[in-house]
Amino acid sequence: MSIEIKLLPNTTASVMKPVQLVATVVLILVFLNGSQAASPHIVFIVADDLGWNDVGFRNPQVLTPHLDKLAKAGVILNSSYVQPVCSPSRNCFMTGYFPYHTGLQDGIIRPTSPGFVPIKFTFLPQKLKELGYSTHAVGKWHVGFCNIKYTPTYRGFDTFVGYYTGAEDYYRHIKSYDNFSGYDLRFNTSVYTEAKGKYSTHVFAERAVDIIKSHDKNTPLYLYLPFQAVHAPLEVPPEYEKLNDHIHNLTRRTYCGMISALDEAVANITNALEETGLIDNLLLVFTTDNGGPFHGAANNLPLRGTKATLWEGGTKGTGFIYSKTLLKKTGYLSTGMMHAVDWYPTLVELAGGENTDPSMDGVSQYDMLINGGPSKRNEFVYNIYDKTNSSAIRYGDLKLMRGSPGPHNGWFPLPTSGESSDTQDSQYQFPPYMLYNITSDPTEHFDLSAKYPELVTMMKQRLENWEKTRVPAYQPPNDPKSNPDLYGGNWSPGWC
Repeated sequence: MSIEIKLLPNTTASVMKPVQLVATVVLILVFLNGSQAASPHIVFIVADDLGWNDVGFRNPQVLTPHLDKLAKAGVILNSSYVQPVCSPSRNCFMTGYFPYHTGLQDGIIRPTSPGFVPIKFTFLPQKLKELGYSTHAVGKWHVGFCNIKYTPTYRGFDTFVGYYTGAEDYYRHIKSYDNFSGYDLRFNTSVYTEAKGKYSTHVFAERAVDIIKSHDKNTPLYLYLPFQAVHAPLEVPPEYEKLNDHIHNLTRRTYCGMISALDEAVANITNALEETGLIDNLLLVFTTDNGGPFHGAANNLPLRGTKATLWEGGTKGTGFIYSKTLLKKTGYLSTGMMHAVDWYPTLVELAGGENTDPSMDGVSQYDMLINGGPSKRNEFVYNIYDKTNSSAIRYGDLKLMRGSPGPHNGWFPLPTSGESSDTQDSQYQFPPYMLYNITSDPTEHFDLSAKYPELVTMMKQRLENWEKTRVPAYQPPNDPKSNPDLYGGNWSPGWC
């Protein structure tokens, strides 16, 4: 950029007053700095069902050299929480609201059930588009598709390559459920048949690279990249399984091969960001959507519990952030409390916007993540189930759980040779309330409810306050109009 300075007639720089000259230089510098302060690009990567102990920077058995490099050069998030299962976490990323405020608290959106996140909630990409962003989604949606208005390109994304449901075949892209079976892969709103037979991790990584390489770097980019990996079914090309020959348990080896393929995909994406220069003004977020399912060969040690439970193993998510230029402090492990609902207001602030929704559950963690400051959160809701009334909340060091935490309640070891990864779960009898100090007892071995009844009473009151704003869970029954046979063999909108 060139700046031309024109002097008034009969005036020369040699006779210009010193104060005027200084003021002119300052104005020029301010103009130049402002013109270069473009909104950062954002790449938000979600791994599906990745366990706490399923990354190399925690467990050397797992081969994730590229993820490890990014995590260690960025900030590892050691107290970043997600929901126990998939759709509710994606609800958090997209809305900034806890699921018990949107009706998604009781579980995933089934492919035959006309569930959705209500339209009254403005999705994050819609907000970022208002701030000038180009927005793209690649991968798993799982927050509603029974009507076209609930699908990605109607909720703020310029483009979408991915699938609407969950747990489908990685190669055939077929989802079977409730005696129905259909193809589920889209390019925007059209059925995407060109990817039949191709491993989904590769399909999504290649699409992400294409977006990056064709993107105008003068326009801020928001790339939301929720991979299918490493959710069941456990499928991976043989070369990735072979990388993990040091693992003798077949199921675990396949699962770790899927992680290796995911790690390679992230490497290809970051290489594209380097090649295009986008990485010079970019924040990369990596997170799981929930804890790992032990019965699917994932591992959450030393945490207790698994996916679909309120234990830390189901809700404390593996994650990190990386930036080449934006982070004021790097190379450390952050213990600041954060919840998935916080990503929405954090990224809006990063983009230069303001959060104008006073009811939003999320709080901006910009200062904690970018500057290394303290967390702005000291409490959150793990979940408040509607059907079972089981619940968990956090306040400072304390965690209160009411009712059953879920179906898998132990500490599950890494599977070894000859041992099934589907370790038999012990039977537990739970008191009405349990109390844990997560700071001193992060693995939840010591229930303090009998020892400190006054703390239980205080936490129960906090839970009751949270519950005052609960909305009923929306889980409508299965609808035969969802049958893919009615739409050419494809899971499709148009039935609600």
